[in-house]
Amino acid sequence: MAAEKTTIAFDLYGTLLSTDSIAAALSHHFSLSLSAAGALAALWRRYQLEYTWRINSMGIYRPFSLITLQSLHHAVAESSLPPISDEDGVKLMKAYDSLSVFPEVPRALANLADHVDAYVFSNGTYSMISASVNKSPDLNPSVFKGLLSIEDVEAYKPSRKAYEYILEQFGGKEERQNVWLVSSNPFDVIGAVGAGLKAVWVDRTGKGWVDRLGEVIGGDIKPTAVVKGVDEAVEEILGRS
Repeated sequence: MAAEKTTIAFDLYGTLLSTDSIAAALSHHFSLSLSAAGALAALWRRYQLEYTWRINSMGIYRPFSLITLQSLHHAVAESSLPPISDEDGVKLMKAYDSLSVFPEVPRALANLADHVDAYVFSNGTYSMISASVNKSPDLNPSVFKGLLSIEDVEAYKPSRKAYEYILEQFGGKEERQNVWLVSSNPFDVIGAVGAGLKAVWVDRTGKGWVDRLGEVIGGDIKPTAVVKGVDEAVEEILGRS
């Protein structure tokens, strides 16, 4: 008897791709130590996410590429670094489309079973997602059945619209029971579980689940499983499929 089809939607930024890896490009551009560049990369990521949450709350949508660029300018200004020219902004955005994968990701994707449909599900624009998947030497585009962007619904994670959108892609109620999200971002996991998906949280720091928003919302809103890497997430899902 054929195995029942399982769908895994992988978050891209911070889950498959390391946003910290942009530090090398920042170090080169600003002549910073890797430590200082890492701090700048973390600040950039902080404002990138914060902008998406703020704009969601305002009921406005702007492309993730614009949010990413402007949050970079914000982080640079706050760090008292020289302003970035338009030309340099383009260069750094291209570098952002070539982020490195986490070490376990190639192994995880290689272990996907035949009865698993894998997708990338991201806040990024289709242009950004496609560039990242195709430019990374460790992400094989053929592994993914498709790329899914919130660009289609113009609402960033963790808006319920984002998760309802991916559920709509996978058929009826029965099929939806086998849809999983894999993400290292707690806000993404809470949003997914709250919308009715199963979600595996990738806890790379090993500190355990400490997010309390599920208790604020009420109900059993927490990760379906907690693992240390994307490879373990795939194993966990396959073990339950």
